[in-house]
Amino acid sequence: MAPYESDDNATAADAEELRSARRRKAARYVVPATVVGIAAATIGLVPALADSGDPDLPKISAQELIEKIAASDVQQLSGTVKITTDLGLPDLGGLESSLGSAAGPSGSGDGSSADPSTKLTELASGTHTLRVASDGEDKQKVSLLEDAAEYSLIHNGKDVWGYDSKSNSVFHTTASESDGKQKEELPATPKDLAEEALKAADKTTSVTVDGTAQVAGRDAYRLVIKPKDEGSTVGQITVAVDSKTGLPLKFTLTPASGGSAVVDAGFTQVSFAKPAASTFDFTPPKGAKVEEGDAAKAPERSEHPGDFGKGSAGEPGKVGPEGLNVIGDGWDSIATFDTGGQGVPSGSEVGGDVGGFLDSLGDKVSGKFGEGTVFKTRLINALITDDGKVYVGAVTKDALVKAADAAK
Repeated sequence: MAPYESDDNATAADAEELRSARRRKAARYVVPATVVGIAAATIGLVPALADSGDPDLPKISAQELIEKIAASDVQQLSGTVKITTDLGLPDLGGLESSLGSAAGPSGSGDGSSADPSTKLTELASGTHTLRVASDGEDKQKVSLLEDAAEYSLIHNGKDVWGYDSKSNSVFHTTASESDGKQKEELPATPKDLAEEALKAADKTTSVTVDGTAQVAGRDAYRLVIKPKDEGSTVGQITVAVDSKTGLPLKFTLTPASGGSAVVDAGFTQVSFAKPAASTFDFTPPKGAKVEEGDAAKAPERSEHPGDFGKGSAGEPGKVGPEGLNVIGDGWDSIATFDTGGQGVPSGSEVGGDVGGFLDSLGDKVSGKFGEGTVFKTRLINALITDDGKVYVGAVTKDALVKAADAAK
């Protein structure tokens, strides 16, 4: 049955209103998966330890290794990254098609299949292979290789292109500029994420050097970052740092609950030679559907990742979506915002594949804030209250409930 087939006799205005209502309803079901996807897209391009080896390298202190990372200035590279993400999500089965039917022809109703904000959330689960290339601040390319298809995200000067070969669709926007510098960036590089993790290295964090490793044929030091906070779901972060260039080559994030890594990705091949200029060329293929996007306005970034744009005197600030605030700091930071909705329905209310998915993830909780549901993964947990408020972070369920109670 085609979407909205039952509305054939409705006016165009009625049909559009019905589409909007269905998309709003579907959004209630998608919130937990979206939260997980955003988290994975944020850390998904960070290579993690994969190769074995124990090269004999000169001794180095944690402080010296941190300084080596900070001094690294690799502008040109290309290579292949393999990433495995295990957030502990159940098998989605027919969930994707169910959500697609509920939301209409374009899934959630926003963006195209070539929109990077949608496409890169696929890194939230499973194993993927990426090809990466960089030539300075103005030229980067990331390609997600799929079965008989490829998705590429290309930054070349002022242009940012997303291309999905499977659907032959193109997303295009321009990088905004300020004082002559490009402000829009592709997803974070290994160096970016390692530096962000190190910014949290205060009295609540243990940072040590734990031996050496060999990554993609290169000798590397192992830097281990461990939160001391009991409320964090992060067990430790291990960064493999190239012994010559200081570039973080791999990144492993293991949960406090133990078991396999939540994110385990790494360069399987890397070269520091200048990529060919043609690597970053892109012209929409004949017959491709091109969607133009607005130039992104990058939010102001705090000097400390846990602050998420806090204002003076430690007051929560806004960053990203309007109204997104942050409670706490460091590893125990919790992002909160108000959806303006009615929370998330129960699995029995929804029924079908979507309902089963909600029940498999969610735990009903209550407190001073009222009632709500905590959606769990091995890293990111989210509390969605029945009045539509969301609390999300790499913290335990108890920490989310405590934060929601304190907000009342």
